[in-house]
Amino acid sequence: MHIPDGFLDIKTWTSSAAVASGVIAYSLKGVRKGLGDRQVPMVGVLAAFVFAAQMVNFPILGGTSGHLIGSTFLAVVIGPWAAALVMTVVLLIQCLVFGDGGITALGANVLNMAVIAVFVGYYVYTVLTRASRRVYGKENNRIRIFAAFVASWVSVLAAALACALEISASGMIAPGLAISAMLFWHTFIGLGEGAITAAILAYLLETKSEVLASMTNSDGAYTDANVVFRTAESDGGK
Repeated sequence: MHIPDGFLDIKTWTSSAAVASGVIAYSLKGVRKGLGDRQVPMVGVLAAFVFAAQMVNFPILGGTSGHLIGSTFLAVVIGPWAAALVMTVVLLIQCLVFGDGGITALGANVLNMAVIAVFVGYYVYTVLTRASRRVYGKENNRIRIFAAFVASWVSVLAAALACALEISASGMIAPGLAISAMLFWHTFIGLGEGAITAAILAYLLETKSEVLASMTNSDGAYTDANVVFRTAESDGGK
């Protein structure tokens, strides 16, 4: 999904960069309000984990492969604002150090994976878990894990659709062909993303006491960032 140089025309990559820059700048305000000093080390650990996990490919159909994006995983654990910043840093390092994604396309890649994937995944997860609370009276770990799986899958499709639209808007390929090709392959990549996200989240929910200790602010209050753990604590993780 990393767009290389030469795939986007100037109007597309400049507009994408402008939108992405605005959201990331606003994310800094959200992080200042919701992230305490005690949470910073955990955010750093998660950033390193996502960076390393993106290097591991898993096979899909036709001999192709995909890899974890990690946007939804970060969003449901540390919140969308911090997740957007972490993903931006990861994408920046990948671009400048490893040549993964073009410099001119960096804004578009940030928009797709650090903005669209993050916020789509976060709000799909939030809607599903809140719906389960209204129906069953409370959430449980199984529903959270299932919600994370669905949210991750949808977030990958949303980012892939944005990527296809950007490439087709640049005149590189017809919109119908770009969209159908991207959504076809990322339907399967999204399943892998969802499975990995669900597995990691299941592990964290089992060990939530340690995570909660590092994801509370200086006065011991939970922030909006770790809503998944706050609700797990309230119902005993059942």
